[in-house]
Amino acid sequence: MLGNSWRLIDTGPLDGPANMAIDEALLACFDPEQTAPVLRLYGWNPPALSLGRFQDAAAVLDLPRCRADGLSMVRRITGGGVIYHADELTYSIVCAPHHLPPGSTIKESFRTLTSFLLLFYRGLGLSASYAADQPDDRARLGERTAFCFAGREAFDILIDGRKIGGNAQRRLKGAVFQHGSIPLRDRLAHGLACLNEQPSGLEEGVTSLECSGCALGDEELRERLAAAFAAALGVDLVAGDLTAGERERTDELACHKYGADSWTLDGVET
Repeated sequence: MLGNSWRLIDTGPLDGPANMAIDEALLACFDPEQTAPVLRLYGWNPPALSLGRFQDAAAVLDLPRCRADGLSMVRRITGGGVIYHADELTYSIVCAPHHLPPGSTIKESFRTLTSFLLLFYRGLGLSASYAADQPDDRARLGERTAFCFAGREAFDILIDGRKIGGNAQRRLKGAVFQHGSIPLRDRLAHGLACLNEQPSGLEEGVTSLECSGCALGDEELRERLAAAFAAALGVDLVAGDLTAGERERTDELACHKYGADSWTLDGVET
């Protein structure tokens, strides 16, 4: 069964290295038998690009342009394609397999841990569904693309047929980690400009909350997202902060891993 009490940590907008360091620190410090599962909410300031764990930065990104524009770059611990993070509400989840329904496969756990997003979007009056539940979209599922929003997976969420955001999961022994993005406003052109090869026609296939007609403020959206999570998973959220151990691990990771080109550009931990 899902753990009844989850930690809610809202760190607000931070820079790319800090955001990725906190996500990994929460995972590294998680004890599946002793600590409560976590829902973290955050944003990005300044905007940043994040690479999927196994992407070749030089092959995917126009690195000279990114550097000339002073654009921050980070590498995630999850797979997938490049994401341009700006004007975005982002979440991450850390839990144990026993916090999920018994016998959940990876696909089933992904559905469980994205169910709150459907509830959140529908609560805003938007017509949201999984890509797998759209008959006209099934032929496109499983596309591998350099840019996250250009591909579609079974449990990507569509609003009126357009993909909104992206989600990725990683499994470790005794722990499940997932994070995902909710674009508040349309910044697609900024992300595409950073790529070596820009997919065509993408503007018609993706959306943001603003483009979907949502005019609510960022703070209310965060509150609604947390409420949707609690309702969808049937859990209680207890607001809190990072522990001393998590902060210490965050500082270490931000400095020695996420602030290092060896990890960001080459995917090599030193």
